[in-house]
Amino acid sequence: MGRRSDRLELWAGPECTVNRVGDRYLDQLRASGFERRLDDLDRLAGLGITRLRLPLLWERTAPDGPDQADWRWPDARLARLRELGVQPIAGLVHHGSGPPHTSLVDPRFPQLLADYAGAVARRYPDLPAYTPVNEPLTTARFAGLYGAWYPHGRDDRSFVRCLLGQVQGTVQAMRAIRAVNPAAELVQTDDLGYTTVATPRLQYQADFDNQRRWLGYDLLCGRVDRHHPLWDYLCANGAAAGELLALVDAPCPPSIVGINSYITSERFLDDRLALYPEHLHGGNGRDRYADIETARVHGAHIGGFAARLREASERYRLPVAITEVHLGCTREEQLRWLHQAWKAAQDLQDQGLDIRAVTVWATFGSCDWDSLVTQERGHYEPGLWDVRGGGAPRPTALVRLAHELGHGLPPSHPVLEGPGWWQRELRLAYPHHGELESLAVLGQPLLITGATGTLGRAYARLCDIRGLPYKLLTRQDMDIADPASVAAALERWQPWAVVNAAGYVRVDDAESDPRNWRENVDGPVVLAKACARRGIRLVSFSSDLVFDGSLDRPYVETDPTAPLCAYGRTKAEAEHRMLAVAPQSLVVRTAAFFGPWDRHNFVTQALAALRRGQPWPAAHDQWVSPTYVPDLVRTSLDLLVDGEHGLWHLANRGAVSWLELAQMAAEAAGLDRALVQGRSGAELGQVACRPRYSALDSARGAVMPTLEEGLLRYLDEVEAEGTA
Repeated sequence: MGRRSDRLELWAGPECTVNRVGDRYLDQLRASGFERRLDDLDRLAGLGITRLRLPLLWERTAPDGPDQADWRWPDARLARLRELGVQPIAGLVHHGSGPPHTSLVDPRFPQLLADYAGAVARRYPDLPAYTPVNEPLTTARFAGLYGAWYPHGRDDRSFVRCLLGQVQGTVQAMRAIRAVNPAAELVQTDDLGYTTVATPRLQYQADFDNQRRWLGYDLLCGRVDRHHPLWDYLCANGAAAGELLALVDAPCPPSIVGINSYITSERFLDDRLALYPEHLHGGNGRDRYADIETARVHGAHIGGFAARLREASERYRLPVAITEVHLGCTREEQLRWLHQAWKAAQDLQDQGLDIRAVTVWATFGSCDWDSLVTQERGHYEPGLWDVRGGGAPRPTALVRLAHELGHGLPPSHPVLEGPGWWQRELRLAYPHHGELESLAVLGQPLLITGATGTLGRAYARLCDIRGLPYKLLTRQDMDIADPASVAAALERWQPWAVVNAAGYVRVDDAESDPRNWRENVDGPVVLAKACARRGIRLVSFSSDLVFDGSLDRPYVETDPTAPLCAYGRTKAEAEHRMLAVAPQSLVVRTAAFFGPWDRHNFVTQALAALRRGQPWPAAHDQWVSPTYVPDLVRTSLDLLVDGEHGLWHLANRGAVSWLELAQMAAEAAGLDRALVQGRSGAELGQVACRPRYSALDSARGAVMPTLEEGLLRYLDEVEAEGTA
């Protein structure tokens, strides 16, 4: 067993699931690009990690058997890790079912896995630690009980067989490994989500669930004898007494118990079905109940990291680590989740518990976990790095936090002071059970200009949801073109960042209105200078109208500007001047707003007219990239939290004419697209000259959703708001 460290260690791991759905294998390493980038190991080592959960996966390395293994990928990675001084924890199966010729219910699975594990050990005899099977209990649930993954079982017998196959495979794999390296550690991971109930009627089910979550560890530790609470359950569902007692006679306890803790794993069972929509109604054949996330209904906060670490430590009296910390959410919530995991582990270690490490997980993001990796839809969640740029992965704010933790530095990001969504009242989706616990939003504020505008109000709305303190400012609160007013406001509110959502927006009137220059050039430059002097982050907005439309492809950030109208000229001038005086400013080019929270945007007005049966004229000779305002705000806030700077293009992916946009919106809303009538821009009375083609793309990262996705969310939000 490894020596206890004097301080909490930082470990890391890429999301590396290779799961099978039917005859298809879904490979996270391919989706994130980790399989291609050897220098990802240097990025991870730079965080200050001591260990890396390295996937040496059976399905990838030796799908046709150890004799035909391709060792080139692991050879290169292990050699580089030795140079970097990072110890690997070799993962052999990660939510997988093995190569096509076997499966979790195949009686040969344990020996086949052991054959592969022995081959790995002989190839790399100095490998210090292994996870032969990641999360065997969780995998057995999804593959044997819920039917999501191969072999798609949906009954207790399939679950038991899947679980025993993985546990026996782990035992036999470690025997094969230790025949080569007797000191090799077993780092065994699993999810320990806890179940609570609304009424005593369902306590028996919660008791069963809370016993079952330990089964993988209990089997490895030789605890499942005839006195174990689940002995009868296992035997009734296909487990032979002999195979259970064999694990008792020759246990294979973990060297380190690895806890993977997720909000969604904490479950609440409620037989008061009238409180919940019908699609949540389920049961166990004996009682009907709803099974929902505890955080969404329970008044008390979930126990989370501290509770799971403590109970695992006390149950097994073995070293414990958090082996996955990841949250698919907005950036500040990802930061808070990691920070709270570290604090919980550190506090327990300070109390004397043998807590070894916290593992930053999904370091290069994860794909399609919103469907439990059952569908390939390209739904990507960034991790410490965002890989959507096409080049080198882009570090997010999580990289800085992880680096601080790994090097023993105090966490510095201002958003960490606030509570996570799981600690605020907005977490509740249903009437809360029991007394409500809720933490107030805390911390330095954002300043948001443009209190009366669409963009400013959208920022305020989403900052409320994200738990970001803010001040929404009118011109009386801060006149961005008046240096004294700006200085006074920054001194008064002491923000960590400013969102400049103010500005002159009437493109045709801008041709003759001097306020266009004051609001769109003088103001942003004054604000940029003031923020730069105080080290305050700033995001401000520009437009696609900085381009002349001469290209036959979407514009990217590096394309030269050549505006055709006064509004475009002020935006181009402001970009240049702001970045000259404040290079750390984030300047976002965007276009053609539409959103659910104002009635004056093109899409909302078009659909209103079509619902009345009235024709709607739209330009057929101007192509743009329309932008769904909530997508713009969410993404730009993530970039602001990340500390991004320079020019970024943020518009929903897609290039359409205004005519096509109105037709797409009509079809999505189930309205008559024939009422949309194409007109030239001149026919529509436009005064300012606009580019024929000003669609936007980004050379920095495809971080915005598609236009089709934005339209669907727009219609859902309009319906939810009751503003259709």
